[in-house]
Order: sequence, then C-alpha cells, then structure tokens
Amino acid sequence: MGRPATAASRALSQNFLTDRAAAERFARLAVPRAGTVPLLLEVGAGKGALTAPLARRCHELRAYEIDSRLVPVLRARFSGTRHVHVVEGDFLTARAPRTDFSVAGNVPFSRTADIIDWCLRAPALTDATLITQLEYARKRTGDYGNWTLLTVRTWPRFTWRLLGRIGRRGFRPVPRVDAGVLRIERRAAPLLDASALAGWQSLVGLGFSGVGGSLYASLRRAHPRRRVDAAFRAAGLDRDALVGEVDPGRWLRLHEVLSP
Repeated sequence: MGRPATAASRALSQNFLTDRAAAERFARLAVPRAGTVPLLLEVGAGKGALTAPLARRCHELRAYEIDSRLVPVLRARFSGTRHVHVVEGDFLTARAPRTDFSVAGNVPFSRTADIIDWCLRAPALTDATLITQLEYARKRTGDYGNWTLLTVRTWPRFTWRLLGRIGRRGFRPVPRVDAGVLRIERRAAPLLDASALAGWQSLVGLGFSGVGGSLYASLRRAHPRRRVDAAFRAAGLDRDALVGEVDPGRWLRLHEVLSP
C-alpha cells in the first residue's frame, strides 16, 4: 500500500496551490505578454493549478513532475493541449535547452536553492518566476534592507525582484509561512564584460568572507589601504559598514575602484 497523499506530499515538500486567482496572477507575472515566450519549463506541475494558466500564455510548455502518482492525472488533463508536454522526473536532472527559455513554478521549499542554482547555470535561460517561501524571496531581493552573497555575486548578469505575496491559506497542505513570487531575469546587456566577471567574483567573495570582522578589513587583506579608502569614498560607505547592508550598486563602485 502506498503512502497517504498528505504524507507523500510532505516527503516531497509539496504544497499545492489551490487559490485560482493567485494562479492566474502568477501566470501573468511569469509571462507578462502572452505569446512572447517560445518555451517555458514548469517546475513541479503538481495537479496542474499553474500549468493551465501558463499554457495559455506560451508556445510550448514542458511540465515537470517528480511524483509518479500525479503524472497520469496531468497527462489526462492536458491530453488535448498539444503544446503541453508532461515530463515525469526530477526537474533538476533535466538538460537545459540550448535555445532561449523561461522557467516558472511552485517550487518545493526544501529544494529552492538547488532549483535556483540550476536556473542560474543554464546559459540560455532568460528568466525564472518562482513561488518560494516569502522570507527567501525577501532575502534574495534585498527587501529586508540586506543583500545576500548570491544576489550580489550574480547582479552583473541577473536582476532579482519580489513581485508579490501569496498567503499560506492558498496552499494544501497549508505551509507554516506565506509564499513570495520571486523573479530572476538575465540582463540583456551584462553590467560587466566577461573579462571583468572573475575579478567581480573574487572581490565579492572576499568581502563576504567575514575575515577581519568587517567589509573594510576583509577587503584590506587584498588591497592597499589607500585604494580601499578611495573605493569606500566612491561608494559612499563608512568604514564600519556591514557587508550585508551594501547594495549591488555600491558593490559596482567598489569594483570600479579596486579592479586592476
């Protein structure tokens, strides 16, 4: 005998979206202009709550679902929709398309970091719109007034935005926290050219290392005091600035002064 549905859902970290209005809003956020997305990959199609509105807005939709119990239901539901392809399996094992594509979905909260890492590593990804824990979305987008290493590190190539909030009562099983709609977009033109990205990664990694007890002290480990002072002045930062409080725009000023 298989596990009860609720037990299996918890094991897979599944919280199905049941709020239809929220699903429609999400689809419009994921694909702002219907018909402009040639290929959309959905992470964790579940019972199809997002699949249906997303399918109306793109040319081709590949809906990934890891739970084998749900795949037959999904395939039956969308059997008459030729541009929807239900794929049984773990999205994280999928090979990223070589042509431009988007990602959308209600991601299992416990796998958020891995799914976002997959998206960031895909060369042809144009954007990803994901339902995550609200706290995660707020942290990644600087909504708390603090910035994370991942956001700053990827800022020259990607934008991070919090597009909305979905109350926890809109899901089954009901999670402990509300959800946020997180959107990551690849910039049409990177803020730094390819030759400067390695230096950017090194600088940001050093700044977030925590060595020395402050951002200023961390950067001093690799750069002369005179240059670090000049960089802090250019960025409008005090010496006692905490690394998490430094927004990506100020990091760009630091990099401009400290790069070779």
